[in-house]
Amino acid sequence: MDWGQNELPSPVVRDDEVTIAARRRRKKVAFPSPGSGSPVVSTVTPARSLLRATPASLFRQAVTPRVPDVSSILAPGGRTPRYTHTPRNAPSSLNLDDSDWTNSMYTSPVSGLENTSFFTDDITNLSSALLKEDDPGEAAAASLFPEFLGSFLKHSSSAVFELLEDYQTLCQDKVDVLQSVVLRAGQNSKTAGVRWLLQQESCSWRLITSLYRDRVQLALEDDLMTDMVVPSESEKVVVEQLFQRDAVIRQSQLVVDWLESIAKDQIGDFADNIEYYAKNVCWENTLHALKMRRKSGTAFTVPLVTELDPDAPLRQQRPLADLDREDDARLLKNLFTLIRAGMTEEAQRLCKRCGQAWRAATLEGWKLYHDPNMTSGSIELQPVEGNPQRGIWKACCWRMAEEEQLNRYERAIYASLSGNLKPLLAVCESWEDCVWAYFRVMVDSLVEKDLMSSGMAHQEVETLPREYLEANWTMEKVFDELQASESKRVLEETREHYHVIQKFVIVGDLDGLLEEFSDWLTASKPLPSHLLRFMTHLLLFFRSLGLALKEDVCVDVLKAYISLLIRDQQTELVASYVGQLPAELATAQYAAFLETVDQTELRPRCLELAADAGLDVAAITKLVVETVRERDDSDFTHHSQTLETGTTKEDQKKIDVIDWLLFDAAHRAESLKQSNAIMRKFLALQKHDAAKAVFSKVPEDSMKEIYSQWAGIGQATLPAEDENAIREHLCIRAYLEAHEAFTEWFSHSSSAPQKPTLAPEVKFTERVANEMREKEYQASLSAWSCRLDVLTEDVKERIYNVLLFVDGGWMVDNRQDSEQDSERRHQMTALRSLCLPRLSFLLLSVLQNSSRHQEALRLADIISSDQHRLYQVFSKEELRRFLQKLRESSLSLLDRGLDPLGYELQP
Repeated sequence: MDWGQNELPSPVVRDDEVTIAARRRRKKVAFPSPGSGSPVVSTVTPARSLLRATPASLFRQAVTPRVPDVSSILAPGGRTPRYTHTPRNAPSSLNLDDSDWTNSMYTSPVSGLENTSFFTDDITNLSSALLKEDDPGEAAAASLFPEFLGSFLKHSSSAVFELLEDYQTLCQDKVDVLQSVVLRAGQNSKTAGVRWLLQQESCSWRLITSLYRDRVQLALEDDLMTDMVVPSESEKVVVEQLFQRDAVIRQSQLVVDWLESIAKDQIGDFADNIEYYAKNVCWENTLHALKMRRKSGTAFTVPLVTELDPDAPLRQQRPLADLDREDDARLLKNLFTLIRAGMTEEAQRLCKRCGQAWRAATLEGWKLYHDPNMTSGSIELQPVEGNPQRGIWKACCWRMAEEEQLNRYERAIYASLSGNLKPLLAVCESWEDCVWAYFRVMVDSLVEKDLMSSGMAHQEVETLPREYLEANWTMEKVFDELQASESKRVLEETREHYHVIQKFVIVGDLDGLLEEFSDWLTASKPLPSHLLRFMTHLLLFFRSLGLALKEDVCVDVLKAYISLLIRDQQTELVASYVGQLPAELATAQYAAFLETVDQTELRPRCLELAADAGLDVAAITKLVVETVRERDDSDFTHHSQTLETGTTKEDQKKIDVIDWLLFDAAHRAESLKQSNAIMRKFLALQKHDAAKAVFSKVPEDSMKEIYSQWAGIGQATLPAEDENAIREHLCIRAYLEAHEAFTEWFSHSSSAPQKPTLAPEVKFTERVANEMREKEYQASLSAWSCRLDVLTEDVKERIYNVLLFVDGGWMVDNRQDSEQDSERRHQMTALRSLCLPRLSFLLLSVLQNSSRHQEALRLADIISSDQHRLYQVFSKEELRRFLQKLRESSLSLLDRGLDPLGYELQP
């Protein structure tokens, strides 16, 4: 870096990522793999120290990346241009002349908004549309959620720092849109609040990109180069070597660059638009007054300086003309604003434009001395750079900063050039300003110490106060000092979420940052949605670098963000973030999300997104069904109790949940098992309609599909679990068919044709009418009886299909080599005791109502048979009632002249 050409007021390093303009001009290059041109991302990284030769108190173990190969992050032989200064072009204009410049940086939602010069037609049109929204700020920024995911997925296998640049660009674009909305809509607190959040986020991404690019490069260079200090007679070379080897001072300067770049982006080119009363000539009004007094020979009532050298007002203790004093005050304030933005050359040009070239010269003395002729060996002389008397200049700047009679902004200007902290803090009102002041002084102090240790410092340095020379600044100490600030505003801003994050990123304390995240998540006040989005993507970035993080906090942040997306119905985004959770937790989280998806048309899309995100779709859908069907605690109930057999909303949810297992034919076996489990509960509660609804959901080709799937992998026989599930499905079908047959029989038997009432046979026409009605009745009765006989046979057959179910009985597994499921076994046993007696009573009533008493008595033989052992499923009370019913059939047979079993009596 050419220190002599640098515009900065201290011998510091500039980073080209720290401004919006430089970032947008930056050519994006993916990280190539060794020997190829394809971008790759490292997935396995060895443990190593990230910051070499850095005190452990500064960068803790939380910032220790494990990087396997330089080529996975940087191109072979390539280096991040940390030491190349890129000019920055401000995107907006802001006149700070008539307002406190400190209020323009990071305007909070309640402190007003800065002005911008213009916006594009597209942004203006968009802002006009947004004004119609109830909350235009949220509406305009809502697209950030899918846009961030799009960038994350796009760069998942590419350069991580390009991803951060995309994040910053997205935020900055939204800030521009919202700024237009605020200007057109007036002081809308919600929109202004969202704009402020996104502005803070954009600045945070800029800081993270700058610092971690340096930290990652440092870790990669650890094995490639050895720090060597080459003796030199050049201050510039000594300081360059210092920045090359010392990560603390280099990253501290990056923080200064970051804060100055933010200020520069905010103020724009306001210096060119400032008008002063004096034009080109220093103190023009005072000069005119002195000339007029010399011509007239009269004295002024207000004494003015009699000489116009730069020290005259202080030396003579006399004032300038009022307009010149006002000009000077404005000029000094604006000069400090430019220096705060790192625009020292612009400040010098402003001084020259106002006729104060001597003041521009005072801003030149900070440059490090370098004589290239000492080492070049060239015959031709080259120009010397820097200030050979920089020590004297710096001591003078320090004393000027201590001079209480000077304007406070003039004192702050020279304090910033000499590292004098107290006068500099006197004009710093915001958190950003104070951090800039502390870090600028820290860098200045570390540079001077290194120059002293190298023997390059001038003797005049010793005239600086001992506390400056002996100060032991660290990053942690800076923020400790801010915590003790006397400014109420600074203390409040210190606690703001983004400033807390920026603090921990600067010091590299990721453990402390995650502790803060944990506290925020457990606080009673919910976090802003955009802050939660920022936290989530920040942690994902740290993960991509292989940094050691507290996994439980990372999981909590991801879960909170996922909950936010679900709440806001961001269906398309959920799966990708769930995929960042541990596998088991991801299954539970996505299953919980699927429960909330009621729209049938969205369900296939949700499963597709889950598969794309690498989630275990089979485990998720199974968990969804199990969770819904086990939600109530109702147990199997005996049929003798009074039950509500209608289908409730909760029942309908259990019916519909089966759909999750039907989208993929590979899940047919699981859908069969889960539908069986749901139907078992419905049958126990006599909710036959609900059970039929579940049964109808199962595709008819499910059993064939299951056989085909196993045959496709070369297995001739089904696993025991699948075979038992198929048998159970057939058992339930037989029961539902029997119940449906009985329902149809009962409905038909209750609708017998009514015998017509015949009119008295007085007239011939009435007799004919009576005969016609009688014939119609007899015909209807005959048809009804025939239909009843058919239905009776049908219901008898179907009930017997259940009572005499093949291969061991109804709801009895054939294969006993399956995994033991005690709950299922209990439910099937309970269903036998609940359903088989009921069907037996139904069949008995059908036979008795059809006057088939002899067949009714034969039912007793079947129940008492040792082959089927149906009597074991009857309780004593049920057997007693059943025998009493059979007694009624025997009495009916006796009334017909038959014996109690329906046989003819022997003479």
